[in-house]
Amino acid sequence: MKKMVWALLLGLFFALPAMQVQAQTHDLEHIYNPSADAKADIAAAVKQAAAEKKHVLLQIGGNWCIWCKRLYKFVEDDAELKAAMDKNFVVYHLNYSKENKNLPVLKELGYPQRFGFPVLVVLDAKGNRLHTQNTGLLESADSYDKKKLTEFFKQWSPAALLPSNYVNE
Repeated sequence: MKKMVWALLLGLFFALPAMQVQAQTHDLEHIYNPSADAKADIAAAVKQAAAEKKHVLLQIGGNWCIWCKRLYKFVEDDAELKAAMDKNFVVYHLNYSKENKNLPVLKELGYPQRFGFPVLVVLDAKGNRLHTQNTGLLESADSYDKKKLTEFFKQWSPAALLPSNYVNE
């Protein structure tokens, strides 16, 4: 009986930290919603961005895409990157999959899928496309590069694009 109690206690001792780690991990299988109305969701993101004086960052990809998951996790797990993104952007994960390719929306955005997945599109607070980013240029080996992502978030932030930041020569 004592052995069973000790075994149970030891099991709990090792299981509880594992359960906490599990609770902290991201749901990488449901980043993108295949049944979402992307056009309506983007309109809502633009409205929110206008109210918050931010830009919209569209992360286009799918739950099937390992690099999409890596990008999501890389930013979410880095407090500095996450803060820079959240400070400057309303983020929307636009799904591209067999179920819902969102081709009419992607056509309006200039067919960003031509760069592969994930691909980032920055919209201003009026919904105008400012930039399309091939995320391959933000990679480093088998992950992403923090310095490159930090610079991307900084370069395409609303503050960076204010007229006062341009130098007239």
